[in-house]
Amino acid sequence: MFVQYGGETALSTAAAFTKGRGIGYLLSMPAHVTRKPEWLKIQLNTNDNFRYLKHLMREERLNTVCEEARCPNIHECWGEHRTATFMILGDTCTRRCRFCAVKTGLPSAVDLGEPMRVADSVARMELKHVVITMVNRDDLKDGGAEVLANTVRAIHRAAEGCSVEVLTSDFMGNRDAVAVVMASEPEIMSHNLETVRRLTPQVRSRSDYDRSLRVLQMAHEIDPQRATKSSLMLGLGETRDEILHAFDDLRAHDVEIVNLGQYLQPSRTHLPVQKYWTPDEFAELRERALERGFAHCDAGPLVRSSYHAGEGYEAYRRKIHPLYQDSQV
Repeated sequence: MFVQYGGETALSTAAAFTKGRGIGYLLSMPAHVTRKPEWLKIQLNTNDNFRYLKHLMREERLNTVCEEARCPNIHECWGEHRTATFMILGDTCTRRCRFCAVKTGLPSAVDLGEPMRVADSVARMELKHVVITMVNRDDLKDGGAEVLANTVRAIHRAAEGCSVEVLTSDFMGNRDAVAVVMASEPEIMSHNLETVRRLTPQVRSRSDYDRSLRVLQMAHEIDPQRATKSSLMLGLGETRDEILHAFDDLRAHDVEIVNLGQYLQPSRTHLPVQKYWTPDEFAELRERALERGFAHCDAGPLVRSSYHAGEGYEAYRRKIHPLYQDSQV
């Protein structure tokens, strides 16, 4: 990994991006390996809750982004909070983003029974808030929108009172696909910008910065009552000013919630870390986000798209609806 703070290694690798040399150039450079900072160390927790959820996922033949994307928070979420982020439409993505550990290839056939199995699992776990994400399915005409919508409806039927957050692909900018998802009435529609404009071509496969912004705005236009959300990874070579510009772009497209977290290299074949942003820097960026009008922002080294998503949704509701009371949940 390249982890020097503003040193020669970090500067030279960041320059490789701006000169357009790309990932092959970066990965050919000698790695400078250092330990992760103290604030990125995690507590392993394979207790009864963790084992129960692992058994449930295997029993129901379900995938979670917690496992597939090697999320550092899996022991906290599974072991302490008994929550998981379900990943539907298989475990194989049609895109090869250079930051992501989810495998890439030819996806399997669509499993029409998956929405009900997810809903049954949500009911068994007695969740109050659930996040449903998906692999990119560019092989499907609607990008998987109908299966996602069916999953949302199935959860609302099986687990009354459970709010649903969907973390979607960009559906290649297909407004009809976005409309299908919004018609299922998820409480939060989320799509990740992932990184700043300059780095998008090197970081995200077959994706476009402006297309992602348009998809988020489409969702807001189709149903303004639904919250829209996006997330950014830090540590890929972006500057503070570029992050602030991304905030401005998201607000200009009516996004109300934003999360910020530290990028961690899943393997040596993925993009190297350029910088570990400190907790204080994350805290300062959170303040800048709130100043720009976001209703809610979670920011920290271990924050991910779905990290403490239920608490985030409750905080958002309190901010947007002054008369909201906890007793009404």
